[in-house]
Amino acid sequence: MPRSPHHLPDPPPGPPSTARRALLRAAAACLSLSLVRPAGAQATPAALLTRPVPSSGDALPVVGLGSWITFNVGDDPQGRAAAAAVVQAFFAAGGRLIDSSPMYGSAQQVIGHALAGLQQPPLYAADKVWTRGAARGADQIAASQAHWRLARPFDLLQVHNLLDWETQLPRLFEMKAAGRLRHVGITTSEGRRHREFEAIMDRHPLDFVQFSYNLLDREAEQRLLPLAAERGIAVLVNRPFRQGALLQQLQRHPLPGWAAEIGCRHWAQVALKFVVSHPAVTCAIPATSQVAHLRQNMDAARGPLPDAALRRRMAGHVAAL
Repeated sequence: MPRSPHHLPDPPPGPPSTARRALLRAAAACLSLSLVRPAGAQATPAALLTRPVPSSGDALPVVGLGSWITFNVGDDPQGRAAAAAVVQAFFAAGGRLIDSSPMYGSAQQVIGHALAGLQQPPLYAADKVWTRGAARGADQIAASQAHWRLARPFDLLQVHNLLDWETQLPRLFEMKAAGRLRHVGITTSEGRRHREFEAIMDRHPLDFVQFSYNLLDREAEQRLLPLAAERGIAVLVNRPFRQGALLQQLQRHPLPGWAAEIGCRHWAQVALKFVVSHPAVTCAIPATSQVAHLRQNMDAARGPLPDAALRRRMAGHVAAL
């Protein structure tokens, strides 16, 4: 069990008088720390757990931020302010990867608005191309970069839902070779087109893949997750909450006792820890419009993760509810 901040160390070996003096010095040090800490102050949160991107070694926190639906608020001032607060809290909590798409309405512009109010955030910008034709793809990527207000290349561009991937994927690889893009990927969601997805993973040097995976939707465990591990491909997980429907079902039930064993105080943390504890998963990207929910999500990237036995128990428990 880890020691508390005020746990006194065992005295070092040596003559009794020497050991006693060392113990007294340690006690005085602990007391001085408690005296200078402001009343009500909390310990600094533990650092977020990270996983490396296999192709580059970039270390990414295992929980990122999605923008589907939640950031599609147009020019509404209150909606934009709420999204900006979420983005600010995300970076304050140690987050890095934000994911969006041209498919997500005004989400890209809302992200750009939020980023404009921050000083050099540690952003890992992930977006997608979602159109047909090489010329339209190039125009869409340029528009996305303008919406994000990025003065540098995207960290990751993905072919969204495999739309015209035969055209778009070679274009993304060309951009990467020319230094205008860092990583290339493909996406799908809700279990669609997994056979075709798997074939592309087999044949092309992808840096990332993105697909759905959660406590109930576990088809990806059969082939996609093992293949990603085998091929050295980073995995982004969308729909970890089934777009909120999973949490609505779970919140009708009390947290099981084993949730405390992995530091979970909310069902959202249980759901996220199940996802990111799979060794092939790099980062889950839940979306939210509330700062309180964002902080709950980010706390899932701290502390212990379930082992294989507890993962089986978690999945069985939720399936039985």
